[in-house]
Order: sequence, then C-alpha cells, then structure tokens
Amino acid sequence: MTVQKNPLVKPFLKWAGGKRQLLPEILKYLPKNIGKTTYFEPFLGGGALLFELQPKQAIVNDSNRELINCYQVIKDDVEELIEILKLHKARNSKEYYDDLREMDRLKQYNKFSKAEKAARIIYLNKTCYNGLFRVNSKGQFNVPFGSYKNPNILDEAVLRGVNNYFNQNTVTFLNRDFAEAVKDAKKGDFIYFDPPYDPVSNTASFTGYDVNGFNQNEQKRLKQVVDELTEKGCNVMLSNSSTSFILDLYKDYKETIKTVSATRSINSNALKRGKINEVLVLNYVPKH
Repeated sequence: MTVQKNPLVKPFLKWAGGKRQLLPEILKYLPKNIGKTTYFEPFLGGGALLFELQPKQAIVNDSNRELINCYQVIKDDVEELIEILKLHKARNSKEYYDDLREMDRLKQYNKFSKAEKAARIIYLNKTCYNGLFRVNSKGQFNVPFGSYKNPNILDEAVLRGVNNYFNQNTVTFLNRDFAEAVKDAKKGDFIYFDPPYDPVSNTASFTGYDVNGFNQNEQKRLKQVVDELTEKGCNVMLSNSSTSFILDLYKDYKETIKTVSATRSINSNALKRGKINEVLVLNYVPKH
C-alpha cells in the first residue's frame, strides 16, 4: 500500500478510541495485496491506521464536521493553520481556553474561517482535560481546561508531514453517514471500520464525541453494511469491544474473529484505564 512511509505522518489529535496501541495487532491481520486498492475508513477519528499505512488512494470519513474540517485545512491551508496555532500557543491560559471554548455558542463563530475553526479544535484538544473530545447535545465542546505545564499545542513538523502526505496522494475527505461513505467500494478494496464501541458497562460509553449517539441499532445497521461489502468481494476489518452483543452480532464471521488486548488511556477515571479485550472482525483470511 505504500512505497516509503514518512515517520512524521502521525495523528495530530488525541482521540478517545484512538488506535495507536492496537496498531501492532491490526497490522498482523491486514489482508494480502492491499497496495493496489483503495483504502476506506468510515470512522476516521484520530487517523492512526491511515497514517500508519499511508495509502496512495484513500477515502476517509467522519460524522464529526469539525474533525473533518481539521483534516481538510491541513491539506489545503497548513501554513495559515500554523500561524493561528502560534497565536493560541502564545496566549494559552485557562481564561483564554474558556473564551475560545465558548466560541461555538456565539453567532460570531459562523464568521470563523475554516483555518480558524481547525486551529481552535487542535488547541482545545491539546489543552483540555485528558485530551477528551466531547460535545454536549447541541454539538458544543464542553471539556474543562487541563492545566498542563507544557502542552504540545503546535507540532509544525507533524502538521507539514501530514500536509505532504495528503497532497502527494489521493486522499478524499467525507462528512457523511458511514454507509454512504463506503458505497463506491469495489472488489478487493480494504475497509477498516472503527465505530464507537458497544459499551462494556453502562458508564463506559464514549459516544460524547459526536451528537449522533451510536446505539445497538446503529451497530446492527453497520453489520448489514459489512455483509453487503462482503458480498461485493471487499476486504473488511472491524474493531469493537468483546461484548456478548458484538460476538453474537458477528457470529457469521466467527472463524475469522480475532481477540486482541488493547490499552485504553483516555478515560476520566484513572482506574478504568488499562487493558481490555477487543475484537477484530475480519471477512477474509489474514495474510499470515
């Protein structure tokens, strides 16, 4: 899928459910011959697998409009983004954070440029408590200030590395429903689904990064999409929590379900960070 990977191409946001810890397991179970096909990722989030694989052709999607705007701005206007982040970095304080956080509640937010909106999200993400991206029911960012001594607000090398990757390859960004995002997938294409996980407990759910809650009906709708892609001859990998609901939902694929252990670092309760079992559902026999 790649010729040569740039180590500076890596996630520029902390993201709940981010896949950095799970990458070694995911890489073990990739399908054969994915280099000549299109890579699809309908729940992009922090983009850890996209940046690890650095495919030449990719169609990536997220239902979070603010997040997709960040990716698009890094592709189209990275120097403007860097200049605005320099200002945020110089002004960083709890008062400044609180003022910027409240902006999406005000009419003047509509006048923000795309680069200003992206810089706001990146700044809030780097300085908010525990790196949580969470919005309330109105879609407004509502995480408190994190009081970090030296937050990494601006990483110019990573932003420019990501910009180079986006512009030297064919990467398309979408802000649609996940089913819509994969409708053009063809036989042999690789689709990685990383949906909001089925909660292991009533309090474990992190559906707060988007106003569109992802419940068990949505998980069932996703399973139908996986089945349709399987019939087309696409290679599908899906990660989720190892709950009885998910294992039963994907029982048709039980011969190629892999149980993996992942470390969760983004959780407001420190006791709940740590290793949990997850599943990788495959619709193919992996390459090794």
